[in-house]
Amino acid sequence: MKVLVATEKPFAAVAVDGIRQVINEAGYELVLLEKYADKQELLNVVADVDAIIIRSDIVDQEVLDAANNLKIVVRAGAGYDNIDLAASKAKGVVAQNTPGQNSNAVAELVFGMTVMAVRNMYNGTSGTELKGKTIGIHAFGQVGRNVARIAKGFEMGVSALDPYCPDDVISAAGVTPVHSVEELYSKNQFVSLHIPATAETKKSVGYDLVKLMPKNGVLINTARKEVIDEEGLAKAMEERPDIKYVADIKPDSAEELKAKFGDRVFFTPKKMGAQTAEANINAGIAAAHQVVAFLRDGINRFQVNK
Repeated sequence: MKVLVATEKPFAAVAVDGIRQVINEAGYELVLLEKYADKQELLNVVADVDAIIIRSDIVDQEVLDAANNLKIVVRAGAGYDNIDLAASKAKGVVAQNTPGQNSNAVAELVFGMTVMAVRNMYNGTSGTELKGKTIGIHAFGQVGRNVARIAKGFEMGVSALDPYCPDDVISAAGVTPVHSVEELYSKNQFVSLHIPATAETKKSVGYDLVKLMPKNGVLINTARKEVIDEEGLAKAMEERPDIKYVADIKPDSAEELKAKFGDRVFFTPKKMGAQTAEANINAGIAAAHQVVAFLRDGINRFQVNK
C-alpha cells in the first residue's frame, strides 16, 4: 500500500516524522509531495497511491480521475470543502476529516481576536473586558465546545445554537441552548461562528442577523468566509457604528471593508485557526492513524461522504 502526503503548505517536520512512523509501522510506503507549485505535480504522483493525506489541498474530479488505486483521502483538519464529496463517493473513495484535532487552536484564536477587538486593536484607547459579557456560539461542535470552555474561564455567559446537538448535551457543558438564530444574535454581544459552508449556510449571516446584535456587538468568524453575506454585513456596519467584525478568513471584499470601517474590522492574512505546532502535529498524525485503520480494518468512523 502506498500513502501520499500532499501538502502545498507542509506539515511541521515533527508531524511528518510522526506520520512516517505510523505508516511505516503498518508496513505501508510513504510518499511526500510538499510545497508543490502547480496541480500537475499532484496529478503526476497520484496514479498509484492507495491513500492521500491533505491539508488545504484540493481533491477534485481531476485528481480523483488520475488516482486509479485511490481508496481513501483524509483531510487533516475539521473542514473538508476542499474535497469533492460527490465525485469521491461516486468513485468509491472514502473521504474523511480529523475532527477535534485543531479545535483548541481555533478556539484560542477566537479569543485572541476577541480581546484585540474589545481593546480597540490596541490603539491606546480605553476598551472593555469580557468578564460578565455574553457570547453565543453558532454551532456546538468540537470547536464550539472549546470556545465555551474558554469563555467560562473569562466568566462570560455562554449560549449555543445547534439544531443537530441535543439540548441536554449543550446544557451538560454548562451552556444555555437557544433555538433560533434570531435569539442567538439578539441576546449576545459576541457571536462566534463555527458553521460549515453548505448550500444552507452560505451567505446566511448578513444584514438581518448582524443588526440584531446588542450594542458594541462583535462577530467572530473562524469558520468559512462563504457563510458571510459581505454586502449585508457592510450595510449593517454602516448603520451600526458600534459593531465590529473579526475573522481568520480574509473576505472577498476585504479592502473595501477595511477602507470603510478601519479598526472595526480585522482579518488574518491567511486562515490561521489551525496554525499552531500542536494542531499541525495532532491533525497529521490522526490522519495517518485513520488511513491505516481504514486500509487495514475498514474502519470509517470519520467518513464525510457516506
